[in-house]
Amino acid sequence: MTNTFDFIQAGRRTVTMERDAVAQLEQRIGDQFEAACKLMLKSEGRVIVSGMGKSGHIAKKIAATLSSTGTPAIFVHPGEAGHGDLGMVTRNDVFIAISNSGSSPELLTLLPMIKRLGIPLITMSGKQRSPLQEAADVWLDISVASEACPLDLAPTSSTTVTLVLGDALAVALLEARGFTAEDFAFSHPGGAIGRKLLLRVSDVMHSGDAIPAVTPSTALLDALSEISRKGFGITGVTNDNGQLIGAFTDGDLRRCLDRDLDVKHTCIAEVMSARPRTASPNLLAAEAVNLMEKYKITALLVVDDDQRPVGILHMHDMLKAGLL
Repeated sequence: MTNTFDFIQAGRRTVTMERDAVAQLEQRIGDQFEAACKLMLKSEGRVIVSGMGKSGHIAKKIAATLSSTGTPAIFVHPGEAGHGDLGMVTRNDVFIAISNSGSSPELLTLLPMIKRLGIPLITMSGKQRSPLQEAADVWLDISVASEACPLDLAPTSSTTVTLVLGDALAVALLEARGFTAEDFAFSHPGGAIGRKLLLRVSDVMHSGDAIPAVTPSTALLDALSEISRKGFGITGVTNDNGQLIGAFTDGDLRRCLDRDLDVKHTCIAEVMSARPRTASPNLLAAEAVNLMEKYKITALLVVDDDQRPVGILHMHDMLKAGLL
């Protein structure tokens, strides 16, 4: 290699070759693809995905994508399967064997047991009339004109095509099952997506004595003391039935000072905002964030169906929850 080697050209050539390989794969999405989807959709067990070497790495990703999109799946290493791990496979499962050559010895060793169990076998290989293709109930063609590797040896285009085909299967099954964003969140509770789709206002709000509230006849000065004690920059105003009828914020205070009001003798009912922004306890926390950003407020009073305050939510709570 010399200092004049064109890294950019090499990178672009690789992308072009793999893009073209995927484009050719698109034309092969047909009856066999549909048959594979139907086998997995009607399965009462799991999808077992297996492959050796680079195919094994791709198989792990395919199994993970299937599992996270509503199709239970696990990766089984073909080498370990012959030494006990095949016990994880049940008669209700579907088996996907991945090998570009279609003749991986470790996978071929498993064929008699797969057939004996009587479970459907889907194979992904790039060679027709290979042992895996001939044994398959459904064969998915992952052939490529050539690898992106200039030696045509290192799995590059072929692994990309296999990965894309696995994604296509997962997404097709996702749509067929009617898998929703909330379903996705339940399988990703620790991630940002899960937090946005699962966290409710009730999960992060402050409640009980933490809720700032005064009555309509409370003097403005005393209302300011309530705001200072609770530390949210706002207080709710409730009637005799405990229902929220207004709110007073730090911003309202600045406007009062501009009017030179007497804070000792002015009642809060005279200066409160009669229609404050509120949230329901069942509202998604992410939606509450949107409300606060839209109306440029840092706190929301949370009310029940009878308009009684049950909580208070601050933008800092959203930050702590990882929603910002």
